[in-house]
Amino acid sequence: MNDNKIYLDNCASTRVGDEVLEAMLPFFTKEFGNASSVHRFGQQARAHVEEARLQVADFLGASPKEIVFTSGGTESDNMAIRGIAGYHRPKGNHIITSQIEHPAVLNTCKALEKEDFTTTYLPVDSDGLVDLNQLKDAITPQTILISIMHANNEIGTLQPIKEIVEMAAHHQVLVHTDAVQTVGKIPVNVEDLGVDLLSMSGHKLHGPKGIGALYIRKVTKMRAMMAGGSHERNRRPGTENVPGIVGFGKACELAEQYLPLMDKDIRALRDRLEATVLSTIAESRVNGHRVKRVPHVSNISFAHVEGEGLLISLDLKGVAVSTGSACQSGALEVSHVLTALKLAPQWLQGALRFSLSRYTTPQEIDTVLDKLTIIVQRLREMSTTYAPRSHSSR
Repeated sequence: MNDNKIYLDNCASTRVGDEVLEAMLPFFTKEFGNASSVHRFGQQARAHVEEARLQVADFLGASPKEIVFTSGGTESDNMAIRGIAGYHRPKGNHIITSQIEHPAVLNTCKALEKEDFTTTYLPVDSDGLVDLNQLKDAITPQTILISIMHANNEIGTLQPIKEIVEMAAHHQVLVHTDAVQTVGKIPVNVEDLGVDLLSMSGHKLHGPKGIGALYIRKVTKMRAMMAGGSHERNRRPGTENVPGIVGFGKACELAEQYLPLMDKDIRALRDRLEATVLSTIAESRVNGHRVKRVPHVSNISFAHVEGEGLLISLDLKGVAVSTGSACQSGALEVSHVLTALKLAPQWLQGALRFSLSRYTTPQEIDTVLDKLTIIVQRLREMSTTYAPRSHSSR
């Protein structure tokens, strides 16, 4: 990045791609029509909205009619869970999710519990994986929805979504997955996964903020969350965010081209970051599954160091990372995800999330490693709990 600043918090948000910005600019000035208007300005805007819908659908292996534009991943999660709960309430009132979901899912489920719904929060193992046998045991005749994220936003662990779908289908239960951290990072095809609903967000894949989408399989019945006009095929009323939608479509088109880069080069950079940390910084460990995970995320714990102190120290050196979910920033609580992994106390407090993008360079990783080693040592020397010992890592 410019000014010698290094950005490794791409799970929180990504820079808008140059081509994406270029595609959006005309819709702030010359082509500013409302996509629901019948005149030429409106119909031109409508044509571009539908072109973007096709781009998103093609990226997911879906039909354009199955794509509903939203304001982002949080709204998509809410729409999916509340929409299914509202429509299928006569059948049942039970939802299954996991303990490590994004707050957009967890808090929606908690809110529904105040409306006479019940939720099972599945535990995960030490790598962040749900147990399919526990999932099977949790399904009841009242279960109407299973919502399990495709990849966790803090540790990157990939869940066995295809197997979950197969199990759910046997019981005629719908499946929603939050794929915000996988779309644009690994191949995601809704037909291959088999899910009924899938959430995604523009600003996680070098598109603009304030735009996202919910994939809804054609046969899926659900209730609209809001009252208003007939926008988005009566799924989501409100004037369409035309610049955002256009940018989102372009970002999906570009992301498909960069998938091989993410799988090979960015994965290799992530692995080099981890290998160097584990070999040079004693009492460090990588959290999450080491194989079943997305290529751009690394969650690393450093014993005898506070994560907030690490984050601030790195920020002062021009390096941006995270201690967990961006939605939790500013809060000093221990990550609910790492807590669910049942890590020992020394690993919970000193965790950092490094998340790369297609713009991350080898030189940036080298610089981060140099700075990180010095900062960890300095903070440990200030700690009353630290006593140098032989190297141990995972």
